[in-house]
Amino acid sequence: MSNQQGKAGASARREYERRRDRDEARLRRDWGRLGGVAVALSGERQSTRAWATGAVGEERVGARLDAIESTTIRVLHDRRIPGSKANIDHLVVTPGGVWVIDTKRYRGRPQLRVEGGILRPRIEKLVIGGRDKTKLVEQVQWQVGHVREAVGDIPVIGALCFVDSDWPLLGSAFAVRDVEVLWPRKLVSRLTASLGAVDVDATTGLLTARFRSATR
Repeated sequence: MSNQQGKAGASARREYERRRDRDEARLRRDWGRLGGVAVALSGERQSTRAWATGAVGEERVGARLDAIESTTIRVLHDRRIPGSKANIDHLVVTPGGVWVIDTKRYRGRPQLRVEGGILRPRIEKLVIGGRDKTKLVEQVQWQVGHVREAVGDIPVIGALCFVDSDWPLLGSAFAVRDVEVLWPRKLVSRLTASLGAVDVDATTGLLTARFRSATR
């Protein structure tokens, strides 16, 4: 893997380690001579552990994406969005367009919920394990907007890839507000089947220049 490509999950793992070290330092300070015992007996804070969970999900999806990279598929990981503290987990350039992929490691079943209809505006929501997680879709839409600014008329597809979620055996991927919701194997099949006339190398160059690696 080249330095240009970036490392999947690197910034999430770095944030986890920073928070873990900060939590341990606070315990040692508060407990004095018993600080080592306090660290050994205390579990990680949920807010700290969540970063490690997210990093593992990004790493697993990143490994699958790296395995399909070729002359017609280019992969970039962990890219900074200019002017913000946010990162894009994965960018994949295919002949059919650019995929903006956000990886989530969630339990529960992803589902599309549609409200409204004939007499009210149709509203699509993403529900996971019975909880409204539509904000995840909105985050991807925001990322897609930034990528579209960089690549112009080239098609840009947003995707939420859920790792370890409770997908039904006969279930299928779906879209919420034009954001694809799927699992790693389905994502790979969509990417490898992508057809079109996009100049993959030139587009990858545009993205690399605009969205710098977060590992630098």
